[in-house]
Amino acid sequence: MEKKQKEQNYTYIVLCRDGTLYTGWTNHLEARIQAHNEGRGAKYTKSRCPVRLVWAKAFDTKEEAMREEWRIKHMTRDQKLALIGENH
Repeated sequence: MEKKQKEQNYTYIVLCRDGTLYTGWTNHLEARIQAHNEGRGAKYTKSRCPVRLVWAKAFDTKEEAMREEWRIKHMTRDQKLALIGENH
């Protein structure tokens, strides 16, 4: 029997068309970015398409990804830009 691949959970930041940043979490990163760009991802990004993925981090559990999302959402814009810059 084939062993099922462990699902990854991601916290991510996208850059919206208007220059704002949106942070979220998902367990299907590519599909989530596509959903954002099709106007289905989140109410906030719906009118700010297209969005571009600028940062993502993988976690083993949904809870870890959600905790990181909460932490990032409480950062200032400058702190988020610094986080993004560390990974580019």
